Amino acid sequence: MKDLKCLFGYLGPYRRDMLMAALLIIVETVFELVIPVFMADLIDVGVTNGDISYIVHKGVQMGICAGLALVTGLLYARFAARAAYGWGARVREAEFERVQRYAFSNLDRFESSSLVTRMTTDVTVLQNAVNGGLRPLVRSPIMLAMGLGLSFWMNPRLALVFVVCAPALAVILFLVVRKVAPMYGRLQKAMDGLNNVVQEGLTAIRAVKAFVRGEYEEDKFQRVNEELRSTSQRTFHLAVLNQPAFQLVMYTSIVLIFWFGGQMILRGELLVGELTGFLSYVLQVMNSMMLISNVFLLLTRSLASAHRIVEVLEEEPALTAPPDPVTEVADGSVDFEGVSFKYHAGAREYALSGVNLHIGSGQTVGILGGTGSAKTTLVQLIPRLYDVTEGSVKVGGVDVRDYDLTTLRDAVSIVLQKNVLFSGTVGENLRWGDPSAGEGELWSACRAACADEFLTRMPKGLDTDLGQGGVNVSGGQKQRLCIARALLKKPKILIFDDSTSAVDTATEAKIRSALEGLTGVTKLIIAQRVTSVMHADLIVILEDGRIHAAGTHDQLLASDPIYQEIYTSQMKGGEDHGGPAAQREKA
Repeated sequence: MKDLKCLFGYLGPYRRDMLMAALLIIVETVFELVIPVFMADLIDVGVTNGDISYIVHKGVQMGICAGLALVTGLLYARFAARAAYGWGARVREAEFERVQRYAFSNLDRFESSSLVTRMTTDVTVLQNAVNGGLRPLVRSPIMLAMGLGLSFWMNPRLALVFVVCAPALAVILFLVVRKVAPMYGRLQKAMDGLNNVVQEGLTAIRAVKAFVRGEYEEDKFQRVNEELRSTSQRTFHLAVLNQPAFQLVMYTSIVLIFWFGGQMILRGELLVGELTGFLSYVLQVMNSMMLISNVFLLLTRSLASAHRIVEVLEEEPALTAPPDPVTEVADGSVDFEGVSFKYHAGAREYALSGVNLHIGSGQTVGILGGTGSAKTTLVQLIPRLYDVTEGSVKVGGVDVRDYDLTTLRDAVSIVLQKNVLFSGTVGENLRWGDPSAGEGELWSACRAACADEFLTRMPKGLDTDLGQGGVNVSGGQKQRLCIARALLKKPKILIFDDSTSAVDTATEAKIRSALEGLTGVTKLIIAQRVTSVMHADLIVILEDGRIHAAGTHDQLLASDPIYQEIYTSQMKGGEDHGGPAAQREKA
């Protein structure tokens, strides 16, 4: 219930609609409960005495009550729908906003498929609970209380049947709800698993086809789909037991009431109309108990979904700005002072250990290292995508933890290792770097990134639709567009995370030449090719999360065995075919 209380805080302007819906239900229920009283008088007085005017009078009263019940029911449906779907929209919006504030470490706690399920299916469960559960939740207790009260008022002795039958139904329904409750959580987790397989299979559909793994993916989908089916079946097999339990108790009650009521009629202690009206209340009481059980089942599932949603909403972002943050980055200098980092507090080993490094503003720094040497981890600490475990990272002489996050990240532009483009046109994607950039600025950035070479061949140029995830361009074209997007930010620090690996060496040289013209911008280049960094002001060699060596190309070539090995292995072919090394020897 704590989770539901938290979520109800997002009702906002729809709180009035919820209250109006509840009020209309109460009015509707009162009208319906009055009808059996009129019906009993109609039979016992009007029919028995043959009084047509009395019958008409009572019939009109019953018709008015029925009509008013219908009108209030229709109005309830309108207010309930508006409250349910408006509330659901606000909860989804709150979830999405919270996820946008997450740090990378927060995102590591949730699978993307699970977040999708929590924003869609789980919210839909809550919407259905409000839209379909509010009515019985308010109506049933009123019907139960008034039905019992009126039945005892009509005939206390006959109403004692409820004293025996109602507790039996309550015990059965309690046992069903208690058994089903934990199964709803497992049901939503099974749905997470299905969404994960679907998302992964569709995202990587080209790789699946390239490796002819369609049957394997189909088998994997079949397994998770079967798991969801069997979990759903087990859950709802138990959930539907309340229906036969209700019918058993209801029909037993009707038989007993007919048995004892018939005897009372024969003895002249009960009128036929009273028995007819009493049976109406019996059905209403039993039906209200049935609706209450359904509400409990619906509430149980809603609680499972609510808990999953609240987990997202209450997850505190690992990275927050200080109370009085710095809102201006002085320059692009970067200092790593005794930096150590591990992704999880409980991890045994550090990804980075004892890193001390000074990068002057406007310098070009190359970063080399083998796979798993923590090159990407190192540069991700600069825009504070992660926080250091020990030590500090300073940008412009200020600890990154003292900056306003928006200010810091606006000053740092990073071209990720995995190129990401969004649905829309080339221009729309480029304006992620600068939303106010004009067409001239876009083309200027494209020329610097050598993206103009293929954009000019496209009929629509900047208006070319990229498709979902940029499927309409090649890997190298994606990289160049991402570089152009990063340049449009006009940052103080520009980070390339192996972002020229998919372009040829000639294009890479053009891009490097364009970057050299960016004065006052600190450039960090993670690369696999020596040619990408050999002209840098500083080259850093990482090994097992530590700085193995740092220096210029000539310094490292003269003194560092790892750099010598990398250089020799990559440049040997160039030496044999008149490459850079051979050309230097000729010179």
